[in-house]
Amino acid sequence: MARVLSLCRSLPLCRPLVVRGMARRMMSLEERARAVFAAAVEGVQPDAVVRKRLQRSGDQLLVDGHCFPLQHNLHLVGFGKAVLGMAAEAERIVGDHLVQGVVSVPYGIQETLQKHGKGHMLLEQNSRIEVLEGAKHNLPDADAQRAAERIRQIASQLTETDLLLVLISGGGSALLPYPVPPISLEEKQEVTRKLAAAGATIQELNTVRRALSLLKGGGLAQNASPAKVIALILSDVIGDPLDLIASGPTVQYEASTQGVWTVLERYRLCDSLPMSVREVLGRSKPQCEEMGKIAEQEKNRVHNVVIGSNSIALEAAGQWARQLGLRPVVLSPGVCGDVCMVAHLYGLLARFASAPSDPSVDWAQQILQLGPKVGVESWDLCRTMRVLGEAHEEGWGVTCVLAGGEPTVQLIGKGRGGRNQELALRVGLELGVKQPLQDTLFLSGGTDGQDGPTDAAGAVTDGGLEEEARRQGLDPSSFLSNNDSYTFFSRLSAGRCLLLPGLTGTNVMDVHLLLIPTQPPNN
Repeated sequence: MARVLSLCRSLPLCRPLVVRGMARRMMSLEERARAVFAAAVEGVQPDAVVRKRLQRSGDQLLVDGHCFPLQHNLHLVGFGKAVLGMAAEAERIVGDHLVQGVVSVPYGIQETLQKHGKGHMLLEQNSRIEVLEGAKHNLPDADAQRAAERIRQIASQLTETDLLLVLISGGGSALLPYPVPPISLEEKQEVTRKLAAAGATIQELNTVRRALSLLKGGGLAQNASPAKVIALILSDVIGDPLDLIASGPTVQYEASTQGVWTVLERYRLCDSLPMSVREVLGRSKPQCEEMGKIAEQEKNRVHNVVIGSNSIALEAAGQWARQLGLRPVVLSPGVCGDVCMVAHLYGLLARFASAPSDPSVDWAQQILQLGPKVGVESWDLCRTMRVLGEAHEEGWGVTCVLAGGEPTVQLIGKGRGGRNQELALRVGLELGVKQPLQDTLFLSGGTDGQDGPTDAAGAVTDGGLEEEARRQGLDPSSFLSNNDSYTFFSRLSAGRCLLLPGLTGTNVMDVHLLLIPTQPPNN
């Protein structure tokens, strides 16, 4: 692509081995962007984050400032897309103090990890941890329910001298289905499916899931009483709310039946609910005073620790960006909302950086008005614009704006793609409006290595996107109208703009990079 893009293939997702000076002289801007993304993913690898926060000193287990005695009394359970790597490292650390374990993971993930060269994330042949696969297509199924039943069995047999190590990552909710009787899995799944199809947010889905589940909303921790519970969490939710990640199985949740009915009413599902769901939602709940006592007891018995998140990934990305001669500034780890508005915000930031003091256009005002609509606070926008303004005044080489989150795409077509590829395509068009910013580059990638139903994590683009596409007979707008961004990038320059790291073994939502070369103002 014009001027900036070298059209190279994706860099491998390993720790970049580049000498600083050589990196600045020899790496193109696109290569540096790909390397920064790789560093973000490397910073939240399951084994690395577990090793950093779970330590053993003799017969003591050290976790987040707390010390737990090890007496061959540790039991392990886990659920989520990244827990295999977490479990393998945890077992290496605790050794023969591990009595038993079971992890619920996506169907086929062991084979997939092996194919992608992630063998170190698999358990040893003599492991004491049982691996149960389920939740095809990220939906709860009978296999996932059997895993949940096995997890509950382990938790419910523990005593006050036992420790339960709980490993949680993205996708954990679908892998831990245990409906409150008499609700069947099929009935609960149908309610969830209707909510998702109606456009319910992840927070709304989790609100309903918790109310209909025995293990979510603190249920797993309650089942493990009186044992001490240590939960290590790899967050895939904006803001890292403990009660929402995998529907909070180790977080005491003060259930509000009215809140569940509000969600169901919002999407007009009340009249179509199965009788079993109506029965469960009609049961009396514990009084606030009783819930308060339970919460106080759980505070000393249950320890929840976020060991990996989008913020941690962005921190790792910023450190590596600096090593590559870029000036990093983290905008926000909570970017959300419609992908069109998110793309427009990045376009405005790029325009502001090129002329922050231009009296003819108030870029700053437009940015501040748009920010809250996409989850970015005004102080974060002001801080970022201050750095961009300083870079312009000082003539700093390249500023790297880092952000993360999970924008949403309105599906109006039947094409192939994902939110990262669509965001990259839309930002490329934003950068090409009127006076194209061909030297400005944008990358958007999913940290799990998979963007929608494709083999790409995302894509890299710049302000020359539309011109390059037209030369190759491609109309970007027609692909966008069909949500077909993957096909667009596959055809553009033989697919060289796609981000193809393969399965990464982790998931902390998406990472966005906006690389802006700045020039000093004209004197």
